[in-house]
Amino acid sequence: MHTRLAKIMVDRTGFTGSGRSLHHARLRFGMVSVPCRIGRSGVIHDKREGDGATPAGILRAVSGFWRRDRQLPPATGIPLRPIRPGDGWCEVPGDRNYNRLVKKPYAASHEDMMRQDRVYDVVLEFDWNRTPRRQGRGSAIFFHLTRETGGPTAGCIAVNRRYLAFILAKLSPRTRFVVR
Repeated sequence: MHTRLAKIMVDRTGFTGSGRSLHHARLRFGMVSVPCRIGRSGVIHDKREGDGATPAGILRAVSGFWRRDRQLPPATGIPLRPIRPGDGWCEVPGDRNYNRLVKKPYAASHEDMMRQDRVYDVVLEFDWNRTPRRQGRGSAIFFHLTRETGGPTAGCIAVNRRYLAFILAKLSPRTRFVVR
């Protein structure tokens, strides 16, 4: 069976001088290319918690979540489960559940998976810093929807809703996202 390869490449074409362009990128599937957003600090090889960068390397979507109260489950080859009201994602280095799904309330700082905006209506977890899990090397590196206002992510890869169904339908556990 053949592996589908998705390439994430920073696209600075048409941007001048400002750091603003660091978060503009392209998601490429063979000949198909769609705009995406990455971390506000661009792509980095030495990822650290809170640096606002998307980690360079090869990422694989291993599981995901969707908002059952907002839509039906999307068609994808990645295993999904509904986001539940108590779901959070621990982002505190040193915590025993760092970079893992947790149940709220949770004492350490965590990302709320059931966000009020639509960014996590569908969210995929990448295998970044999962096994082995290294404290401080970055948590909650996801594939999700862009904010309505656009703008950067905190280190994730995000696409506009109009491209989401197309992309999800192409994904399988063998898909690799090459971030460079």
